Amino acid sequence: MKTERITVDSKVIIFTLLLFALVCPVFAARSLNQHPATDPCKGWKLGTQAYSFNRFSFYEAIEKTSSLGLNYIEAYPGQKLTNEKGSPKTDMNLSPELRQEVKDRLKAAGIKLVNFGVVGLGNNEQKAREVFEFAKDMGIQTVVSEPPLEAIPMLDKLCQEYKINLAIHNHPKPSRYWNPDTVLEACKGRSKYVGACADTGHWVRSGLDPVECLKKLDGRIKSLHFKELQDGHDVPWGTADNRATPLLAELNRQRFKGVFSIEYEHNWNNSVPEIRKCVEFFNTESAKFNPTGWKPLFDAQLSNADMKPNSWAWEDAVLTRKGGGDIWTKDKYSNFIIDLQFKVAKGSNSGVFIRTGNHSWLPWVEVQVEDSFGKPMSNHLAGGIFDIQAPAANVVYEPGKWNRMTILAKGSNIAVVLNGTQTFDIDLDKWITPNKNPDGTKNKFKIAYKDLPRTGFIGLQDHGQDIWYRNIKIKTLK
Repeated sequence: MKTERITVDSKVIIFTLLLFALVCPVFAARSLNQHPATDPCKGWKLGTQAYSFNRFSFYEAIEKTSSLGLNYIEAYPGQKLTNEKGSPKTDMNLSPELRQEVKDRLKAAGIKLVNFGVVGLGNNEQKAREVFEFAKDMGIQTVVSEPPLEAIPMLDKLCQEYKINLAIHNHPKPSRYWNPDTVLEACKGRSKYVGACADTGHWVRSGLDPVECLKKLDGRIKSLHFKELQDGHDVPWGTADNRATPLLAELNRQRFKGVFSIEYEHNWNNSVPEIRKCVEFFNTESAKFNPTGWKPLFDAQLSNADMKPNSWAWEDAVLTRKGGGDIWTKDKYSNFIIDLQFKVAKGSNSGVFIRTGNHSWLPWVEVQVEDSFGKPMSNHLAGGIFDIQAPAANVVYEPGKWNRMTILAKGSNIAVVLNGTQTFDIDLDKWITPNKNPDGTKNKFKIAYKDLPRTGFIGLQDHGQDIWYRNIKIKTLK
């Protein structure tokens, strides 16, 4: 009987494994239901500390973070939520309704609220618990603070209860934690949730070597306020004394996993162009360590693009149509994820062509991009496949606002997320008849879409109207 049971169990296991092998690729192909993180280095998350935009509202900070192509933000207490008079502050006092509004705004942008600080935490457990409850509700992973030493045992207890990190921040000398030795003392004997928020710029202001400070905190770094200074103020990373490169190398040596928050405390009213240089430096340097495969679809010189001269151009990191035809990749792609942002003008029209055999017009998959704001449902709306598949919802923004779109192409599966909403997820193999969709409706293409090539060029359409794209990234899949 014992042998018989083993045999039966073995058959069950084999059957289960075979079933999983058959089903698993389907799950893998149909996994796009939100905008992905597009970090170039595994385990490293680059975002902004909203304090970089403290002359603006938190909602404006989200938009500026999105414009930089980043997926993470760190909020600080006291920033107004909107520009409206009497706007509430972005902190634990937000009402449940406003918290949900913030979550919805973040989801649509594909940005996660990962950290919160620098927030005051003292010995009052009830007050501290309110901060941790807020963090839990908002999905925040790390609370950044400079608490008194005597409060840390109680805070560590809350960290373990909520499974949320406490990152001890270092303001410049003579603040409580300006020296990493003091941070280490505070962490001694504490749980894995207690560590450091390493502000590399403030160490420089305190006369310390930031690389040596990182070495001291090896194993206790939870997050960073990453900076490079010259003449006492922030400058783009990789310039000045170029402290950023050895800092990244040291963090890679430590196998650090976590968030780099860009806290850029200079040129307050127009810091985005300088922060963008920090992002470009980070993307290039971090990808040398443990690359994820995310890359720009088109390079800064458009040298890997196929187009007529002067028909498209980068303007302040925005790919702008100048007229004269579509823009295409020189390389062909099979299975991939594209993540991009687009902005339409009133009445404008464009599209993302995928897996095209050549650059002349013929049936291919066109993910529609157009001013379809407020239009009734049809298979010509933004977020659908032109004349083939209507989006599940019309979620494109009004002209002048940036939209985020992610496109998955894997085998016969095509899926799209637009502004945080999955607009379709289809199997092209179901399109078995020319001029006809699976639901019996007609389309204009004299080919069954199952017969379209699974490898080809990627293009952005010039339909004769103004259109803008930015943060166009691609990751190839197996």
